[in-house]
Amino acid sequence: MYIEIVIIAVIIFVIMFASGQISFTQLISDNEALFRRLKEEDWDFYVKAKYGNLVNPDILFNQRVRNGVITIFAVMLAFIGKLSAITLVICFAAGFAVFKFSYMDIKSYYKKHINEIDAMLPHYLKSIEILIQHYTVPVAIGKSMADAPAIFKDGLQELINSINSGDNSIYPYMEFAKTYPVRDSMRMMRLLYRLSIGRQDRKQEQLLAFSRTISNLQQKARETKYKNRLEKMQKMTMKMLVTTGIGVMILLILSVLQMIDL
Repeated sequence: MYIEIVIIAVIIFVIMFASGQISFTQLISDNEALFRRLKEEDWDFYVKAKYGNLVNPDILFNQRVRNGVITIFAVMLAFIGKLSAITLVICFAAGFAVFKFSYMDIKSYYKKHINEIDAMLPHYLKSIEILIQHYTVPVAIGKSMADAPAIFKDGLQELINSINSGDNSIYPYMEFAKTYPVRDSMRMMRLLYRLSIGRQDRKQEQLLAFSRTISNLQQKARETKYKNRLEKMQKMTMKMLVTTGIGVMILLILSVLQMIDL
C-alpha cells in the first residue's frame, strides 16, 4: 500500500510540474529557509573566487537545489515499478550527489588556483600603502575600490559601510576575514584594524611595520607557489621515469621470451 501511494504521488507531482501548476523556482523559494541549511559556509567564497561579481552565489545555489530535486524525481521515475525503502534511499542519495557535485567542482577550482587567490589580498593591501599614508583606512579602501580584486569588492564595501555606520570595533574586519578565508586573512585584517586605530604621531612607524608584514606574506605566497610548482614538476618527472622503466622492462621480458622461443 505504501509503495502504491508513493507511485501515485510521484505521478501527480510529475504531471503538475509538466503542466506548470508547480514551479521548481517557486518550490525552492517557498522552502528557502529549509534549503539554506544545506548551504556550505564557504560556498559564497568559492563562487566569488571563481566568478568574481559576475555570478550571484544564491542564484547558483538555487540551481544546485533545483538540479538535486529534479534528479530525485527522475530516479524515482526510473524505479517507478519497483519502489521500495532501498530505492527511495537511492533516489535521495542520487539527488544529494548531484547537489554536492557543483560544490566539489567549484572547490576543486579553488584548490587548483589557491596560490593566485591567496596572493590577491596581500598584494591589494600592499598597493594601498600610499593611500593609507594620507587618508584613514576606510577612506583609503574606498578610493582603491576600483582597482581592488573583484573577489573582494563586495566584502570591502560591507567593511566600509560598517565602519561608516559607527562600528569602530575589530568586528567588521574579522567578518571580512571570515567571508574571505584566504591564507593569513585573519592576521592581515588585525594588522589593518590596528593601523586604523593607531595614533597619528605613530602612524608612520605603524605603517612601516604593516608594510614589512605584508611584504613577508607576499614573499611567503611566492615561495609556496614555486614550491608547489616544483613538487608538481617532480611528480611529473617521477611518472615519466616510472612509465619509461615499466616500458623498458616489458621490452626486455618480450625479448627474453622471443629468445627462448627461438
